[in-house]
Amino acid sequence: MKWVYTSQRKEYANALVEIGMARTDVVVLDADLSSSTRTVEFAKKFPERFFNVGIAEQNLMGTAAGLAVSGKTVFASTFAVFATGRCWDQIRQSIAYPNINVKIVATHAGITVGGDGASHQALEDIGLMSTLPNMCVLVPADGIEAYKAVKAVAEHKGPCYVRLGRADVPMVTKVDSPFTIGKATVLREGADVTLVGCGQMVAVCMDAAEELEKRGVSAEVVNMSTVKPLDEATLLRSVKKTGCVVTAEEHSTKSGLGCAVACSLSENYPAPLRRVGTPDCFGESGESNELMSRYGLTAEHIIDSAEEVIRRKKK
Repeated sequence: MKWVYTSQRKEYANALVEIGMARTDVVVLDADLSSSTRTVEFAKKFPERFFNVGIAEQNLMGTAAGLAVSGKTVFASTFAVFATGRCWDQIRQSIAYPNINVKIVATHAGITVGGDGASHQALEDIGLMSTLPNMCVLVPADGIEAYKAVKAVAEHKGPCYVRLGRADVPMVTKVDSPFTIGKATVLREGADVTLVGCGQMVAVCMDAAEELEKRGVSAEVVNMSTVKPLDEATLLRSVKKTGCVVTAEEHSTKSGLGCAVACSLSENYPAPLRRVGTPDCFGESGESNELMSRYGLTAEHIIDSAEEVIRRKKK
């Protein structure tokens, strides 16, 4: 499938500036990475409402919490590996526990950070944030959806985590497509297997579905852009129709989307399932496309998994 590519970080910046123009209560914080996260665009437009806390991510979250308690709607950004790991305690104690209005928008998530290597490749962040009560976790599929997600969390009361990537990603959604926190979208109808993806793996699911169709397999593709709260209604409706499911995420299979889907199905509608994601290991330095292939984040791996769960369904 031929794709048009979009930048999630650029669309984050566009949404931030628009929100800032409409609302004076919005402030933005960054940990000395504003040119990379693109919050620099907000800083140029509203310097009095932008705060660079330096390379001090724990202070980033503490300061964000203080500003939120004072009545501000706060966006806090840095790389995903730092936003969720280095300051998890501050997020838990000062943001999630008091259920305050901080929006953590993290960029450079997943294995496609590439050459920066394992120390910068956040493969556990969805799981870390999903374990926290009160926290919404969003993983937009493309730039268009990143823009909508940022607009949506600005209106949402309470803490949110929005996960964005570094590289441009295929555009799988449309400008006029509705977006609601907690609602999944069926991008392709199918009858034989459900493919549930988040982030840039949604496009990979679409590629896999196209190839499966050539093999006589009808695959339904679900864009699960909100991992928490999970849209169980859409998930169950799809799996009851197809009878089996494959999940796909640029994240560890030990937590994240695959585990959320597995938990939901085990309690509500047990069905053959395979989780496509990074295995129980750290990443390594390399080109993004090479790493995606090395760690099995490919249409071929999704196709193999789909054929496997279909065989298990027929037993």
